[in-house]
Amino acid sequence: MRFSHILLQTCFVLSLLAPSTFAVEKSQPPNILFILIDDMGWADLECYGSQFHETPHIDQLAAEGMRFTDFYAAGAVCSPTRAAIQSGQNQARLGITDFIPGHRRPFAPLLVPEVSDHLPTEIVTPAEALKRSGYTTGYFGKWHLGNAQQGPDKQGYDVSVVTNGGHFGDKFRTIPEMDIPDETYLADFLTDQTIGFMKDNQKRPFFAFLSHFAVHIPLHAKEELIKKYQDKPKPEEGVNNPIYAAMVEHVDHSIKRLMQSLDELGLAENTLVIFTSDNGGLYQSASRKGDIVCSNAPLRDEKGTLYEGGIRVPLIVRWPGKIRAGTTCDEPTISTDFWSTLAEVAKVDKFSHQEIDGVSLLPLFSAPQTSLNREAIYFHFPHYHHDRPAGAIRQGDWKLIEFFEDGRLELYNLKADLSEEKNLLASNPLKDNQRRATAMQRELAAWRERANAKMPTPNPEHDPKRELEIIRKRKR
Repeated sequence: MRFSHILLQTCFVLSLLAPSTFAVEKSQPPNILFILIDDMGWADLECYGSQFHETPHIDQLAAEGMRFTDFYAAGAVCSPTRAAIQSGQNQARLGITDFIPGHRRPFAPLLVPEVSDHLPTEIVTPAEALKRSGYTTGYFGKWHLGNAQQGPDKQGYDVSVVTNGGHFGDKFRTIPEMDIPDETYLADFLTDQTIGFMKDNQKRPFFAFLSHFAVHIPLHAKEELIKKYQDKPKPEEGVNNPIYAAMVEHVDHSIKRLMQSLDELGLAENTLVIFTSDNGGLYQSASRKGDIVCSNAPLRDEKGTLYEGGIRVPLIVRWPGKIRAGTTCDEPTISTDFWSTLAEVAKVDKFSHQEIDGVSLLPLFSAPQTSLNREAIYFHFPHYHHDRPAGAIRQGDWKLIEFFEDGRLELYNLKADLSEEKNLLASNPLKDNQRRATAMQRELAAWRERANAKMPTPNPEHDPKRELEIIRKRKR
């Protein structure tokens, strides 16, 4: 009886304290956990349609928040998207239009523009902006926006651990240097670093940026998880690579640990979680001569192209009390939108910084059917990768791709043709489609002018035979 009496008294006291404690937590600016995956395709997750990969914890994140169906990476490869996130600017304006340092194709029809070799230090990153509102900032993982003297620690991140190399401890390196056991798996290591940062800063608002190297090649995963997918029955359709599937699940396990940590720290209710990818999935490893990695189907093509498979990626956001659980948003959005979103979430006072190309996603968080009322979304990829140099524009359901070698245009209605199978300008196009394509091409050209986009130029050293030899060698 005495124990029960004490227990009742304790519960009563706690019930009196709980509301005030909750009010203090709610008065704090929201924490922000930004998770960027490398090369994860739009169809790699169960909640986006995968029939082979197992991603229960990422799916739970989507069930507890909002899943975007028409979200785009700003670039078809990593550095342009990473630069767009850190700057709020389109890759054309920044001059980081390919991965740093970019491909070289000396005998191709076009000479492609030089790629800036680092994110300009004068750029104000989200970390630098959020520090104005009292945030502590941390960056963990792949940077790919400059060398060791141009890392996140020089761009407003109070704590940073940058990693380069493979996926196990004997393959990857860290800046600053750390003693890493050989068997350490990189996704686990980066998750540990991020959790440690959140624990150390749990009593103040924090911005934690976790930049996984997974699921980028080389294909490296833990043996027990590889065996699980080797033994798992394969769907009749789709690409079902056991090592790649294991890498996807390693990412899912990272999300599980991060969400558990937020729960244990009592921070989940006041933390905005953002999960996305830097570009579409890679179809085949080792320059199209290695293992088949993944499929972006029903989207067309892969990383390094401006078809949907190269640029449309997952985006999941969770923010309890601000985003209704289990919602879906099909408004076209892009990675340049994160800068404005994070600044508005953190209530950063207006100040002088670079011109921002993106818009805030906050209106969509509360009303996912809202239109952002922008003219279009633009892409500029004047490089040779898994396709020819091109630009693209999306307006509503319509998308136009312009190839720079020959001026070829392709027009698609994505609502009717998600897989971009029917070029509406091929073989006797309707006059309405011709007019639409002409107007969209003009708008794309006008945008390039406004952004001061660098264009490829005719190559005086163009040699079709030598170019073909290079292409064939890469496919062997």
